[in-house]
Amino acid sequence: MTDPIIDMTDAAVSYREHVALEGVSMRVHRGEFVGVIGPNGAGKTTLLTVVNGLGRLARGSVRVLGLDPFNGSGHLVRRRVAYVAQVERLDPRLPISVRETVQVGLCGRVGWFRRPSRADRDRVDEALDWVGAAHLAERPIGHLSGGEYQRVAIARALVQDPDIYLFDEPTASIDPKAQREILALIQRVHAQRKTTVFQVTHDLGALAERCQRLVLMKQGHVWRDGPREALFRPALLRDLYDGELAAHARAWGALCG
Repeated sequence: MTDPIIDMTDAAVSYREHVALEGVSMRVHRGEFVGVIGPNGAGKTTLLTVVNGLGRLARGSVRVLGLDPFNGSGHLVRRRVAYVAQVERLDPRLPISVRETVQVGLCGRVGWFRRPSRADRDRVDEALDWVGAAHLAERPIGHLSGGEYQRVAIARALVQDPDIYLFDEPTASIDPKAQREILALIQRVHAQRKTTVFQVTHDLGALAERCQRLVLMKQGHVWRDGPREALFRPALLRDLYDGELAAHARAWGALCG
């Protein structure tokens, strides 16, 4: 087997007195689709910040794409890692178009101050078309619905041409139809781009079907890590969520038949 694209050993992150991540070790290989689930405050987003070389590592070691993001190589890692967060509510008066927003994804590759070439502009238009948002190109970014905004965020990630995609609660705060469409896009990214994908979610019903490896997180620890079919089970998930599964009734009902 090839060397892991992410190699994390005993990683710990703390914010003042709060320990957000403790003793996390994992190896992820190129092309894996990893789902990270757990209740709010479990350390899921902090795990992604570590992969992205952000924050401060209290102890342990991390290598991403063969680089140490906490020892001078963070900017190199972030050029090759795309991050898509949950929907942001932007001021509708913000004078930035959808096309300009997607173009920001090029900056890690071409620099912040170089004028985009025709090839760069074509790449932006192709990404917008790929996610089904070409018709939104000239619309102000603050005028989009939640689902439209997430399509644009994925297009921005695509033009970055990354080795790793990080999706952090990408279907939160959008309507069910838009959720299904965004999940389909995420699965298409993995299927067609052949890259490593992380999807963080606390909503069991929003876990992409292509995700075949699960990392279950609880109180800053990796509680379980393994194949989806072994971990996506009622008894384990009941323990993971400590009785909070009423918030996940859709997925829980499917699991229990």
